[in-house]
Amino acid sequence: MTASSEDGTPVLLVGVDFGLPHFDGDLEELGLLAQTAGMKPVARLTCKRKAPDAALFIGSGKADEIRTLAQMHGAAEVLFDQSLSPAQQRNLERHLELPVNDRTLLILEIFAQRARSHEGKLQVELARLQYLSTRLVRRWSHLERQTGGIGARGGPGEKQIELDRRMIGDAVKRTRERLVKVKRQRTTQRRQRERRDTFNISLVGYTNAGKSTLFNALVKARAYAADQLFATLDTTTRQLYLGDAGRSVSLSDTVGFIRDLPHGLVDAFQATLQEAIDADLLLHVVDASNPGFPEQMAQVQKVLNEIGAADIPQILVFNKLDSLQAEQRPPLLEDQYDVDGHVFPRLFVSARSGEGLDALRHALSLRVLAAQKCMTPDAAIELPGAAP
Repeated sequence: MTASSEDGTPVLLVGVDFGLPHFDGDLEELGLLAQTAGMKPVARLTCKRKAPDAALFIGSGKADEIRTLAQMHGAAEVLFDQSLSPAQQRNLERHLELPVNDRTLLILEIFAQRARSHEGKLQVELARLQYLSTRLVRRWSHLERQTGGIGARGGPGEKQIELDRRMIGDAVKRTRERLVKVKRQRTTQRRQRERRDTFNISLVGYTNAGKSTLFNALVKARAYAADQLFATLDTTTRQLYLGDAGRSVSLSDTVGFIRDLPHGLVDAFQATLQEAIDADLLLHVVDASNPGFPEQMAQVQKVLNEIGAADIPQILVFNKLDSLQAEQRPPLLEDQYDVDGHVFPRLFVSARSGEGLDALRHALSLRVLAAQKCMTPDAAIELPGAAP
């Protein structure tokens, strides 16, 4: 990915509609991702296709249109909202005579910029290495064989791409080994919490739903929070005292999820997401002001399924109540909501203004008391407006 200037690298955004329900016709999310990475979207182009073109993903005619549009707006790079194969990426760069990258690399770049902890940096490094290992064919044009073999004249040796592949393979192995050690340390810390009979709650949700702001409001912490995608990458855990339960619980803020999260990142961040897997309760934070919240919730549930956390009890926390217009405000701030046939308790709150936080603390207290009495979570909480 090209380096950013002071005002951000000018980029052209491209999205292809293959008839999938989650297609972002305005490329709004891709634009936010680009801005988060320090880039400046200068033009957007969308088109429809039944299937990707094997060589150029979009076909030669549309590629010519992209080249003309990029020249017109002075774009220095082209970003696709979908994942490109190494061959498609290489062919597009040759055709457009511009750097071409996809949504996957963009997310990886943001994660690389934002990771702060030793574990987070290792996880990003592993994901990037795995991504680059499939892109060697376009990263190297000098594929001549190196001198090697036995004897004075040397044998056939190895191709440069073979050397690069072996070096990346070694780097992946070393990074995995270091992550295993970090994961072992986290496991030890979790066992210590379990021995202290700690009730563990994890915040999960789509990126920019306001998890970190809610986390700060509940535990009076100073975790970084901003109105941008992936403001938080590293898991932060603090103690939250619940007066109605008369005890403290462990509250963790985890990395936000996003549509088409690269599988390499899901695998690489397994150690970080372990906090969600081992939780006694998940607070699924939803941006109530976003019209696309049902699709965002579906993406979160998909990732929870992938990491084995789908069966953990959840409370839905519809955040950003203060951003809703008067006619959009719900008649009840506590009710139930159906997600794919599963009914969850739902509370509307504003982490920014504090509205609804007392009701949320009370709901958490009921869950903790229910766990102490070995009651089922569903029987522990009765919310106003809930179906009998």
